[in-house]
Amino acid sequence: MLDIWPTLPIVISDLADATSLEEGADNISAALEHHDRVCRISLWSVPNFLFGRFTAAMYKPFPELTSLALRSSDESASVLPNAFLGGSAPQLRSIYLDNIVFPALSGLLLSLVNLVHLYVWDNPHSSYISPEAMVPCLAAMTRLESLYLGFRSPRSLSRRSGRLPPPTRTILPALLQFEFSGASEYLEDMVARINAPLVRIVRLKFFNQIIFNISQLPQFLNHADRFKTLNHADIVFSRHSVEVRLLSRPGTVDRTILVMGVSCRVSDWQLSSLAQLCDSSSRYLSTIEHLEIREDQRSRPHWQDDIESAQWIELLHPFSTVKGLFFSEEVALRVTPSLVELTGELERVTEVLPALQNLSIEGLQPMGHIQEALVQFVTLRQISGFPVAIHRWEKG
Repeated sequence: MLDIWPTLPIVISDLADATSLEEGADNISAALEHHDRVCRISLWSVPNFLFGRFTAAMYKPFPELTSLALRSSDESASVLPNAFLGGSAPQLRSIYLDNIVFPALSGLLLSLVNLVHLYVWDNPHSSYISPEAMVPCLAAMTRLESLYLGFRSPRSLSRRSGRLPPPTRTILPALLQFEFSGASEYLEDMVARINAPLVRIVRLKFFNQIIFNISQLPQFLNHADRFKTLNHADIVFSRHSVEVRLLSRPGTVDRTILVMGVSCRVSDWQLSSLAQLCDSSSRYLSTIEHLEIREDQRSRPHWQDDIESAQWIELLHPFSTVKGLFFSEEVALRVTPSLVELTGELERVTEVLPALQNLSIEGLQPMGHIQEALVQFVTLRQISGFPVAIHRWEKG
């Protein structure tokens, strides 16, 4: 059918509909045979039994291809052969691979000097690319604006073995957005090798670990001055993870965002893990004036009853410049009693949150031990010369 049309660019898309994809498999295979005309491929929901059929038609170079998006819909990852795209797609500006094994990916990336967006997500262990192999690929991509790199399991660890960071870093001059999901060791080895002076959005999610080491992250972010003026922080607990979001002042043009989170279901582990991340990132908390701590309304956490007060205090400790603090109702019920522990001795009352001026609590009707804790906290802050006003925050 395509032979009756003039030589026009071809766009191939399944619209993330597995049923229509299967019904149109013949047409897709036929279109892929015109490798010199295909300019965009977006197959978002490909079962493995069709994946091999499509890739069999993609062993030749695709000289006009500018955008490639492939996502396996099966639990087990689909595999791209080493001969995929004939090893050449010089016009590619965007790559999205999700749940895909591609052993020859680094070889292809080395040739993609025009790439703007690189998304390699849900990367299985069998498709592990070390930081040592990844960074030389990135070095050639002087136009790269967004980089997403995510691993499926913590087995994809960087094998550091006490190595020192390289003496020089690769500069990614156009990178604006960086997102990573995996083990903190891998991130450390990655950011120890790169500088991104224009980056303004960084999102990091780690697997749950006993100890988090992100000592190289501040060095990476120091080259982007915008991260030195973050003003607002949100801490969000959910059923599957916890994260802290650091943002520049609302309304700022090209708003700066730094998000750090941990995949974890157990609430006391969420607290201890996030406290480590905040402590390691204390230099970015020194300008935070507004802090919100709340639950994710769409995925509420399962709170344990045996969380120690010291864990909440440890989490709050780095936020020494916060003037306004907001608690959602459920969080307030759990955190407020912890503040009482600071009021046992007058000199400790400003040990945590010394700059605090306003405490807002969502929808809470102060009663019982919560009311008593708030009164005691406010009274001693007043006596110490650091008064705090309590506000009720109505649910929206």
